Parts: sequence; structure tokens; C-alpha cells
Amino acid sequence: MDTQDEGSALEMGVQVSRPRRFFPPEYKAEVVELIRSTGKTVGQVAKELDLTETAVRQWVRQADLDTGRRTDGLTTAERDELRRLRRENRELREEREILRKAAVFFARETDHR
Repeated sequence: MDTQDEGSALEMGVQVSRPRRFFPPEYKAEVVELIRSTGKTVGQVAKELDLTETAVRQWVRQADLDTGRRTDGLTTAERDELRRLRRENRELREEREILRKAAVFFARETDHR
């Protein structure tokens, strides 16, 4: 969809999705600090920086969790640990399944002798 089509779509009330963008943690921290130091709203800062308000609200919420201002969610460190533990759990289950199949295979081999 080119720029002209986007304008037409917006006029008709159709939401145009934008490509997913990646922002480093340092940038997110700067945006959060900008909101806190200037007294501007999340919406104002998001609009000025061409960011989605939802994303910026999430960055502020996560920063509040990480600094202890909020306690109704997981900190970044806790999220990282949970992700690591889930991956480790998945790998252990796969390894256990492989060992189970190997045990069944070798049990059959010894029965045939």
C-alpha cells in the first residue's frame, strides 16, 4: 500500500498496520525518562516520536515494575528467568522422551536374544 492508499484508508476509517519495529532497552529508558521529566503525557510523547501509545504505555509499566513502583507483574529479570526456565524445561522433556524411546528400543533388542 503506497502513501496515497494509506491516506484513503485512513479517511475511510480503516486502520493500516505498520511493520513491527525493534527498540533497544536504552531507547525505551530514554522515552520513559522523557515522560517523567517533562510532565508530558504518554500520548503526547508517543505522537512526537511516532510511536504507538500502547507500546510506550507498556514501556512505562515495565520500567515501573523494574524499579519497584509497581508490584502487579514480572520484572524484566523475572521475565528473562521465566523464559530461560521454560526453554530448559522444554529441552529436558525432549531429552526424557528420547531416553524413553531408547530404553524401549534396547529392551526389545535384549528380549529378542
